Amino acid sequence: MAHYHAVVATRKSPEEVFAYLSDFSTTAEWDPGVHEAERLDEGEIGEGSAFRVVADFLGRKEKIEYRIIEFDPPTVVTLRGENATAVSLDRITCEPFGGGARISYHADLTMKGLLKFADPLLALLFARIGDRALAGLRATMCL
Repeated sequence: MAHYHAVVATRKSPEEVFAYLSDFSTTAEWDPGVHEAERLDEGEIGEGSAFRVVADFLGRKEKIEYRIIEFDPPTVVTLRGENATAVSLDRITCEPFGGGARISYHADLTMKGLLKFADPLLALLFARIGDRALAGLRATMCL
């Protein structure tokens, strides 16, 4: 399993940050590795809401479907993504910080099947992917 953790501070309120990031269809706006992101259902965002993300992974565009499995506004949202080759668990927390918010982003990626044996190399790749997403998140949240 590969793990990535990052923290971003912003002047935006925890409520604003949470509303934006829990709508995972915004991922294409801040993560340069994401080509497309869309919501798959309707209504208020909450536990069970579903999203499809198309992202660069190992030189290919991979689709992964995410579902919110934990939703506690404006503090915590956890999404579980899965496709034929991987399972991703993304946990985003927002807390008040210096008149704005501190965002903590944890992501775990587990490969399926024979790809599990690539975990040591995957950790290095995942760190690079995470760093690019972090730069995009900082640019978006710090506007």
